[in-house]
Amino acid sequence: MILDDLGNPNEPPPRRDTSAYPVGSYTEWDPLEEVIVGIVDGAGFPTWHMSLPPVLPADQHDTFRSRAGRPFPPEQVEAARRELEQFVHILEAEGVTVRRPEPIPQQQTYRTLDWTSTGMYAAMPRDALLVVGDEIIECPMAWRSRYFETLAYRPLLKEYFHAGARWSAAPKPELKDEQYDQDWTDPGADGPTRLVVTEFEPTFDAADFTRCGRDIIAQTSNVTNTFGIEWLRRHLGDEYRIHVLEFKDAHPMHIDATLVPMAPGKLLIHPERVPEVPKLFKGWDVMAAPQPVIPDGHPLYMTSKWLNMNILMLDEERVIVERRDEPMITAMRRFGFTPIPCDFRNFNSFGGSFHCATLDVRRRGTLESYL
Repeated sequence: MILDDLGNPNEPPPRRDTSAYPVGSYTEWDPLEEVIVGIVDGAGFPTWHMSLPPVLPADQHDTFRSRAGRPFPPEQVEAARRELEQFVHILEAEGVTVRRPEPIPQQQTYRTLDWTSTGMYAAMPRDALLVVGDEIIECPMAWRSRYFETLAYRPLLKEYFHAGARWSAAPKPELKDEQYDQDWTDPGADGPTRLVVTEFEPTFDAADFTRCGRDIIAQTSNVTNTFGIEWLRRHLGDEYRIHVLEFKDAHPMHIDATLVPMAPGKLLIHPERVPEVPKLFKGWDVMAAPQPVIPDGHPLYMTSKWLNMNILMLDEERVIVERRDEPMITAMRRFGFTPIPCDFRNFNSFGGSFHCATLDVRRRGTLESYL
């Protein structure tokens, strides 16, 4: 028997099984049973705002300025839609239940007391919603163009709630000018990290967190502030431990193309942003991601080529990988995994890959400690 500092029995928390819940997921690798896959219907360039330059590729600034509020090229939207359908087919063939959000008007202008904006898309549920255990949390995202994005998922959220899931929402931010560093300047690729979001209100995207059972790894970024992380820490309580890590990244936004726990004891890292493996993962097998092979001429509106790391684990062995990314497919096999290829390069143009495009609603497993 283990005793605490006062000599009282210190029993471990009970093992909580996800099978009892309509929503239940503790890790990035437990066997995937149900997932939400995003849509690109109506996707459009958002209204221009100062929160965009810190994370957009430099060669896309003029494109976003000139096309603000207009649809993305229809041929690119259709190509991405076809890849999403192929992705859904693969998931279903692997035994996974797939759910989809509802289209909402994205080019319609909406207004708060302080600003106006258009939307963007409902393509990346990983950003808008966070599943921790049997709870699904709406995130207070920092981009004004994503203010009403979770409405696309509202029918699903109500369904999960009525089936017994816990449904929460972080405080809805006002996103006033005070939320952003009005003096922000680009520190350059080798400069110190300078974030555009301030600590005026809590903001975070779910994609700045990665789950390892009781331990949740987080980073501050150009959409996630310390205020937001602290809100989530208090909201989840003592059952979970949030660890905030820093990486060598002058333009951080989302952790799932920097550090990816793939299975117990196996970690995928960005070879430049993670020059030293965090001590939390001492004893883990570590693989540095191979250089991405996306051609220079392929349009990437909102991300770097390193979204080749943005893979999706179906369990501790199977992993979804972009079909044309032969270096990553080979590396996954050598690392002990079974890669399942899927065309996704056209979807990549919109700022994400397999992990971003999904929200794992239910994975079969129990709440455990891995770190």
